[in-house]
Amino acid sequence: MCATRFRLIRGTESSRACISTGSRGLSAFVRKIGLFYLIFYGVLAALVAICFWGFFQTLDPRRPTWQLEASIIGTNPGLGFRPLPPPENVESTLIWYKGTDRNNYGHWTDALTKFLKPYRTPGGTPGRGANIHNCRYDDPPKPGQVCSVDVQNWAPCTAENNFGYHTSSPCIFLKLNKIFGWRPEYYNDTSDLPAKMPEKLKSHIKSVGNPAERNTVWVSCEGENPADQENVGPINVIPRQGFPGYYYPYENSEGYLSPLVAVHFERPRTGILINVECKAWAKNIIHNRNDKLGSVHFELLID
Repeated sequence: MCATRFRLIRGTESSRACISTGSRGLSAFVRKIGLFYLIFYGVLAALVAICFWGFFQTLDPRRPTWQLEASIIGTNPGLGFRPLPPPENVESTLIWYKGTDRNNYGHWTDALTKFLKPYRTPGGTPGRGANIHNCRYDDPPKPGQVCSVDVQNWAPCTAENNFGYHTSSPCIFLKLNKIFGWRPEYYNDTSDLPAKMPEKLKSHIKSVGNPAERNTVWVSCEGENPADQENVGPINVIPRQGFPGYYYPYENSEGYLSPLVAVHFERPRTGILINVECKAWAKNIIHNRNDKLGSVHFELLID
C-alpha cells in the first residue's frame, strides 16, 4: 500500500515537472518566432523605405517624369469654362438664371469672384512678385519668370459690373488646360487659315497689323446649331480674341496663372436655351467634340 502511494506521488511530481518544462519550451519558441518576425518585418520596412527614398530622389518636384506624348494628358489641350454650376449639379454645363434677381444670379457672380481672386491678388500665391513680369509679344518672360495677367483689360466683365449678369449680358471666362512643355503652333499666316475657322475670327486675324501679335492661340465662340447662332446674339472675346503666345510653354514655375479670356454675350435671347461651343485655334490643337478636345460646350438660359 505504502509503495503504491509513493509511486503515485512520484509520478504526479514527474508529470508536473514535464508540464513545467514543456511550458517553458513553448514560451521560448514563441519568443523566438516573435523576435524573428519583428526583425524580418523591420528589415523589410527599412528596405521599402530605402527604395521609396531612392525613387523620390529621382523625381523633380516641378517637372513631370512623363511629358507630352509620353504622358497620359497627351499633347492636345482642352478648354475649361467658369463659372461652373453648383456642386449638386456637378455634371451639368448649364448656366441658368434670372437676370433681374440678385439672389438667383448671385451664385454665378460669386463663383467668378472666387475664381478670379488669385488674379486680382497675385502676391498671395507662392513666388508672385519676385518673378512676375509684364510680358509683351516682343518681351517674353525669362527662365523662372511668369507673365502677369492684366485684370483691367476684362471690362465690362468685372466684379464691379456683376460680370454683366444683372443686365442679361453675362460673361463666361475660358482658360486653356495646362500641359507641361506644350508649345502652340500658331495660325499666324493670314494666307494659311483653316477652312473651318469662323469667318469672323479670320477677319480679326487679318486685321492684326503687328505680325508678332498673331502668335496667339485664337479663341472663337458661337452658337452650336443654326438656331443657336440666331439666338446667341453678338459675342465679344476679351481682351485679345485669344491667349498670347508668351504664356507658353507652361513650365510649372511658382506663381504661374493661366491666361484667361472673357466671353461677353452682349444680347442673348432670353427664355430660350442656347447651346454654345468655344474652340481654341492652333495648328497642333485637334478639335473633337465627343472627346472634348480643343473645345468646350455649355448651355446658356436666361429667364
